[in-house]
Amino acid sequence: MIKLIASDIDGTLVSDGEHRLDPEYYDVILKLRGKGIQFAAASGRQWASIEAVFEPVKEKVFYLSDNGAYVGCHGRNLFLNPIERETALELIRAIRRIPGLEVLVGGPDVVYADTKNQEFLDLLVRGYRFQVKQVEEVTGIEDHIIKVSAYRTHNIQEAVEGLIGQFGDRMKMTISGDWWMDAMAPGVCKGQAVRVLQDNLDIKPEETMVFGDQMNDLEMFDQAYYSFAVANAREEVKKAARFQADSNVNRGVLKVLKQLL
Repeated sequence: MIKLIASDIDGTLVSDGEHRLDPEYYDVILKLRGKGIQFAAASGRQWASIEAVFEPVKEKVFYLSDNGAYVGCHGRNLFLNPIERETALELIRAIRRIPGLEVLVGGPDVVYADTKNQEFLDLLVRGYRFQVKQVEEVTGIEDHIIKVSAYRTHNIQEAVEGLIGQFGDRMKMTISGDWWMDAMAPGVCKGQAVRVLQDNLDIKPEETMVFGDQMNDLEMFDQAYYSFAVANAREEVKKAARFQADSNVNRGVLKVLKQLL
């Protein structure tokens, strides 16, 4: 019997950067909860962005945000995994030495930005619905740092290959889609966040179903027998998954959840 479902958001439930979810998902999530099945949204997004997507059922969903650095639910942070501060600051400075990259620093409750790029800020606020705090200099913030992100409008992986080589042994670094590179504390990933829920809710991998489309979803697949890649997923992700769902635009995850009900 399935007891836990965890799904990525961007590219899996919605198109990248979107915040409007098919309303039928809300009804299905409530029905799943009525059968004792927990639902978790696992994303590189900030928790506030996840909450905006799931607003009508926000009290019924677990948030595995910032690629697992934050595990919580509505109004409550359950587990937090900060990055060692000096390492985070070193990475921020290294990102700034690469032309064309924007840097974003994630705290437990807000993301910090010191960019003057209004298009990037609009994407964060109007697209992802992040809680953004603009500061003079992100390296001067006194908050916990749970994630450092680099953003580019295309082909982020090519731009950050050197950074991954430089910092990959001190941080967990992952590529999300074509736009984002995220860096967290060592060992932090969506799979680790799913395992936290499993351990605390006494749920086994064979009682877990997960959905994803990108490389930062692969560790979730290791935590669930029922691992689904959506049809629009990267080829590496499809090969790693046991099962395949229809694409995000064809409501692939929703179709599987309705079959489960």
